[in-house]
Amino acid sequence: MTFSLGQLALLVLGYLAALFLTAYAVERDWIPRRWVRHPIVYVLSLGVYASAWAFYGSVGLANQYGYGFLAYYLGISGAFVLTPVLLSPILQITRTYQLSSLADLLAFRYRSRWAGILVSLFMLAVVIPMLTLQITAIADTLYLLNREWPVGNLAFAYVLVMIIFAILFGARHVSPREKHEGLVFAIAFESLLKLAAILILGGVVLFGIFPEVGGLEKWLQENQAVLAEQQVRLQDGPWRTLLMVFFAAAVAMPHMFHMAFTENTNPGALRHASWGVPLFMLVMSFSVPPILWAGYYLNVETDPSYFALGIGLATESPFLTLLIFIGGLAAASGIIIVTTLSTAAMFLNHLVLPVYKPAPRYDFYRWLLWMRRSLIAVILFLAYGFYLLVGADLDLSQLGILGFVACSQFLPGVLGLLYWPKSNRKGFIAGVVTGTFTWIYALLLPFCELALGWNVPFWLPATDESNWHLAAISAISVNFTLFVIISFATRQNAAEAAAADACSIDTVSRPSRQPLVANNTNEIINALTRPLGRYVAEREVYQALEDLELPSYEDRPYALRRLRGRLEANLSGLMGPTVAHDLVSRYLPFRDDVELTEDIYQIEQRLEGFHSRLGGLASELDSLRRYHRQTLERLPMGVCSLAADGEIMMWNQAMSDLTNTAASDVTGSHISRLASPWGPLLQEFLVSKAMHKYKHRVEHRGRPHWFSLHKALIEGSNGQPGGTVILMEDQTETQLLEEELIHNERLASIGRLAAGVAHEIGNPITGIDCLAQSMRYETDNPELLQMADQIQEQTKRVTRIVQSLMNFSHAGHHSTEHELVDVSYCVDEAMQLLRLSKRSQDITFVNDCPPALATLGDAQRLVQVFVNLLGNARDASEPGSSVWVQGEADEEQIHVMVLDEGHGIPTETLDRIFEPFFTTKDVGKGTGLGLSLVYSIIEEHYGHITIDSPLANGRGTCVKVSLPRAEQTEVTEPH
Repeated sequence: MTFSLGQLALLVLGYLAALFLTAYAVERDWIPRRWVRHPIVYVLSLGVYASAWAFYGSVGLANQYGYGFLAYYLGISGAFVLTPVLLSPILQITRTYQLSSLADLLAFRYRSRWAGILVSLFMLAVVIPMLTLQITAIADTLYLLNREWPVGNLAFAYVLVMIIFAILFGARHVSPREKHEGLVFAIAFESLLKLAAILILGGVVLFGIFPEVGGLEKWLQENQAVLAEQQVRLQDGPWRTLLMVFFAAAVAMPHMFHMAFTENTNPGALRHASWGVPLFMLVMSFSVPPILWAGYYLNVETDPSYFALGIGLATESPFLTLLIFIGGLAAASGIIIVTTLSTAAMFLNHLVLPVYKPAPRYDFYRWLLWMRRSLIAVILFLAYGFYLLVGADLDLSQLGILGFVACSQFLPGVLGLLYWPKSNRKGFIAGVVTGTFTWIYALLLPFCELALGWNVPFWLPATDESNWHLAAISAISVNFTLFVIISFATRQNAAEAAAADACSIDTVSRPSRQPLVANNTNEIINALTRPLGRYVAEREVYQALEDLELPSYEDRPYALRRLRGRLEANLSGLMGPTVAHDLVSRYLPFRDDVELTEDIYQIEQRLEGFHSRLGGLASELDSLRRYHRQTLERLPMGVCSLAADGEIMMWNQAMSDLTNTAASDVTGSHISRLASPWGPLLQEFLVSKAMHKYKHRVEHRGRPHWFSLHKALIEGSNGQPGGTVILMEDQTETQLLEEELIHNERLASIGRLAAGVAHEIGNPITGIDCLAQSMRYETDNPELLQMADQIQEQTKRVTRIVQSLMNFSHAGHHSTEHELVDVSYCVDEAMQLLRLSKRSQDITFVNDCPPALATLGDAQRLVQVFVNLLGNARDASEPGSSVWVQGEADEEQIHVMVLDEGHGIPTETLDRIFEPFFTTKDVGKGTGLGLSLVYSIIEEHYGHITIDSPLANGRGTCVKVSLPRAEQTEVTEPH
């Protein structure tokens, strides 16, 4: 049974096109986001590990090592079972510092350009055999289905197709730092497809190949001896070595690193992968033994690695054959796409950019894009060249062993990165170089000798498929030994120590509080313009500000330090950590003329992130730290902690409430940058010699406040002043209470004075009233009688005023009985009295109060109120102007407004306008008692009074008197 080349080409291109359309649908949001970002999609995308070797080659492993083939699945499963201590810390580091490859991670940790270069170069030892394995598998299966073309031509055609689709999947857009959610979803889809294909084949084998129920068991019993002779016993085989190299693949294989860490958009999904990936591998492994046994049972003529496809051909089932071919195509295509994308980014960051960067005038992003496309093609052509040279003569098991053993050379460096902060670049480089050359000498060259017939001198036993694990163990042992010995024998530099702190899972880094040379974001953009160009510099700076949720303009030292770190992390995603670190260090340097101190605020922020990972004494100390922090944060007194140079390190909640300034807005800035009045207040107190300042008056929001300030010095680690703590206590309420007590005492004094004045005035007024009565009895002259009446009327008024003074002297104990009063009549009476004065001759009084306004009260005392208010309005008005009185009523109150066009009342005096003896008039023209009496009378009538001034253009005043409303049935007029 054969298929035409046209059919096979249509099948390959159709499948890859469908895969691309799946990714494109995700990018266009045709598929719901909740599906795309579901944890099961991430778990299935990690099934990219199951390459053509898993689909085809694992049957060959089972044929060679028996149940030792399970090491291929158990090794990777063990790595994911250890997610909390292995994969999660790596994910946190890569996300924090934007590290997109293993070379990025190791170059960042060991702060070495050579570390990144060597890892990238030696990664070819991993990538080329693995890609060659996929090319070999697809070329061989195509040749099994159609023998018209030579297998080499089929391999070349497949390579060309994969170059195109790899570029479409991962190098189609300009931005090189984007997450390829479409790629992740497509890889998850093909993982599901190859899982379904191999399970269907397993089901066909179990229920369709062997003749009856129990036929497989019977056949195994009859052929047990034959099968045992062809396999290595588990205890004799290299299963321990296989476990180790497959374990290392979880973090060292470029496609696994890319899918597990670089493309991870949800850190929580890794928890699901810790059980989902082992389950996926377990299910895939179920079908391997039945496929192997069915191949022997049917006497399939193909290599055991291709028994899966051979079963389809032997059963002459086109559906089953094409299903298996598509499953193998899915397994090979997925790993080729992901591996070439990740390796191209690695080579760009560590092999191209350190040597050549385009001039700033070029479109840097587009240059990066085309360079990645070119590297994708170069990598696949290198794999094809290796295929032509050696790979075509090696079976899938040999190619897989070469790639997986090579990737295990990076395992010591990764473990040192996480668990050994004292490891250094010299130890890592020495170990990986020696281990890789041992791999070349002891494993690669012997396999090539078998394939090409070379005569390479070896001082060790010849390596073949029976003892290759000895060469693998030798390479990793030499690597690990030199890594440990040289790391112990040499010291780290400061950059390595800082990177080790950043990467170690048991250490929290201690960032310094060193300021940048650049003073604001504009200067940072100008500095980065030189190497990157204006467009790229602005885009990167604004992207970093957006990531940190900072405003577009920043000049706080702490914010600029964070921005610098974020810029380095983002640029690492573009050009690798080594180039990014060199660029940032050169163009955004720190100032070296200041004494370094630790950034306590940033340390606390990082401790919060490590809180769940602390245990034992560390956890207890952290709980104590959090308790003290919360104590200061919730203290009902403002606390501001300052560094020695005036940078704000702490700003508690009470301080935020007092100043109406959030801690996030001021933490990390210099105290001089605080807005007025707080900046000048705190800075003046900071530089003063006084340790305390009591009841300092501050104008805030147009109102006076009083604060008491206290400060204490913090001793630094070297005995020098390490900073200052300032406490700020709000004394406004206390001050107001004291002023109220003073005011009450003043009122008491005025009351005593008023009582004496009333007593002294009462006697002459009584005499005047008696004389007026005598005039009425002694004459009939109408004019004299009218004068006598007026005299008596005024004496009554004076008597009521005296009574008011007496009432004022007995504040709160008035006995006046309230009657129904017409407020409009009281206003008219007050205006009539004021018109008697010469000062009122040039002022027009207008009463617009409706007659229906009535309240319960003392008519004479209300007249006194309006006399005072209208008199003040008259005194404030210019000659020729008018004073209006307007009235209105609602269901419960009446409102009377006295309006003038005068000079108004200054805003700063409004709060004191009702205080006794306070006046805005010139000396000798006012006593300051009028409005205080008015305020007292209005309170007696259960009303309130407000003043609004100025009204417009800095002039005019409105005094509003509100009194309880009463129904006007019979009103009382003043007599």
